[in-house]
Amino acid sequence: MSDTPNILWITSEDMSPTLGCYGDAYATTPYLDQLAKDGVLYTNASATAPVCSPSRSCLINGLPATSQGTQQMRSAFPIPEYMIGFPSVLREVGQYTSNNVKTDYNSGNWEAIIAASWDESSDNAHWRNRKADQPFFSIFNLMTSHQSRTMVWPYEQFLSEVQSKLEASEIHDPDKAPIPPYYPDTPVVRKTQARFYDCVTAMDKEVGAILQQLEDDGLAENTIVFFYSDHGSGMPRHKRTLLDSGIKVSLIIRFPEKHQHLAPSAPGTRADRLVSFDDFGPTALSLAGAKIPAYMEGQPFLGAAAVSRREYTYGHRDRVDEAHDLARSVRNKQFLYIRNYMPHLGYNQPTAWPDLGEIPHEFYALAKTEDMTVPQKHFAGPTRQLEELYDCQADPQNLKNLASSSAYHDVLERMRAQLQERIHASRDLGFLPEALAWKLSEGSTPYELARSSSGAYDQSRLVNAASQVGLGTSEDFLVNLKHHDPGVRFWGAVGFSAAKSLSSKAIDSLTDALSDDIANVRIEAANALARHGHTGKSIPILAAALEEENLAAVQHAARAIELLGEKAKAALPAVAACDVRMKAIRPPGTSPIVVDPDKDKAMFVTFSTEAFLKQFGSN
Repeated sequence: MSDTPNILWITSEDMSPTLGCYGDAYATTPYLDQLAKDGVLYTNASATAPVCSPSRSCLINGLPATSQGTQQMRSAFPIPEYMIGFPSVLREVGQYTSNNVKTDYNSGNWEAIIAASWDESSDNAHWRNRKADQPFFSIFNLMTSHQSRTMVWPYEQFLSEVQSKLEASEIHDPDKAPIPPYYPDTPVVRKTQARFYDCVTAMDKEVGAILQQLEDDGLAENTIVFFYSDHGSGMPRHKRTLLDSGIKVSLIIRFPEKHQHLAPSAPGTRADRLVSFDDFGPTALSLAGAKIPAYMEGQPFLGAAAVSRREYTYGHRDRVDEAHDLARSVRNKQFLYIRNYMPHLGYNQPTAWPDLGEIPHEFYALAKTEDMTVPQKHFAGPTRQLEELYDCQADPQNLKNLASSSAYHDVLERMRAQLQERIHASRDLGFLPEALAWKLSEGSTPYELARSSSGAYDQSRLVNAASQVGLGTSEDFLVNLKHHDPGVRFWGAVGFSAAKSLSSKAIDSLTDALSDDIANVRIEAANALARHGHTGKSIPILAAALEEENLAAVQHAARAIELLGEKAKAALPAVAACDVRMKAIRPPGTSPIVVDPDKDKAMFVTFSTEAFLKQFGSN
């Protein structure tokens, strides 16, 4: 046991690599800067999702959420019973495991994962609670840089609970705040940028305190320390996007002298190796000399089981809270490619939680003007391009889309093919609409559905249908809307939602689809008709869908109604009734950290119903 290293993970929430050691001159992060001097700083580390729950689902089980069927935010789909978290394997080889404190594993199996993975998971969990001389694996999750603190809390709460912990010299001057070209330079933006960096500094001090505890306990010389963030910062155009600002993360690993043979290079150096969140669990197992379960897709990058360097990392953007989307990305050391399968939905969709802050409204105001720069319109505009390609070395802020440049055609083709290969190999479940996924996987799990021979899940035809949105012809969508596969029919309706106009044939076909036996198809067909002004028959269908038993279908309908706005005003009584129903499921005042599938779905429905009622009702 004495030769087994302890492993400590310190995780910061919602933070891009905005640290001094990463070259950010505005940052004040002395403890992490010192950790980088004593360790190895990774320059190409990536989350698999730009939001927390799917990222954590990936981290705990060593494979992306899209492979597990847990890619939607707090969807609570079940996963196979043997997927109980990589720390459970560490426990089997004698490690003490502690988690302080966040779980949020985004699956119906979260309680089983907690029970199997952790000797202790609580606010008090600590390596200090282990048996004498027992090796440990411990996680500390730091919330201080979370979006709630950086931009959502009332400013007075931020001052009281975060900035008050800083010395006057550590407080950031808004006048000196870096304003990226995709932001408008306004007092609110400057104040919020400075606030974000104050939160990062407060988080840095917390890291220093944990590292000091390690020193005080005499354990630093036998502990490998990881510091990383769970995805990009909570600021607009970062969290929830597949751009580098949303998915590229900090990663620093310090190896004590005793275990320097496990390090990729000397202290104070940088590693440009591509690493991904699905690699983290297998890497921890490799460092501990434990066996890596066969179902894990990640590639260990340290320890005895380390494999050769990966060429690509991958990302996914799916539903987050009430905001629907589907996008996928692939990145190598130089280029980032993003494929948007719902291009009619812009990056800056209205969404209840971040909209509690001041800064999102600066972008909504900007979008109403004609005075936007190209980088600003890319984020604040109403739609997105189907494909995005960025040279991340020449353009680290991802400002210049090269997808239409003939000079980069070969790169585009290569990255596009690589993404398609990955989607197929991983059995990516994101192309199956959520309510339908619940129906098809009943009695099993989405993971097993995707790998069964029953034919219920034909990924290729789903991906093909999704790939036609924004690109195919009306005839393509008509064919898809009549397909025997309900998932293909759904994508046919999405194709018409994204279309610039509807032919008479399309109107007739969509009208027929209003009686489809699959809720997702009915709802999206109604949405397509209503978006194009045909509300007579479509709005009653959306209103009726608010009474569905499957709350994923209710959420789909509620979001469609919210985005339709004035066109869906006739649904107001149904929205009000739905709002009452959802609040009976999740009463107002329920803690936002309560983990309950129906309560979470009900909360997301109310995000849409309340927004609609605020605009047209008495809410």
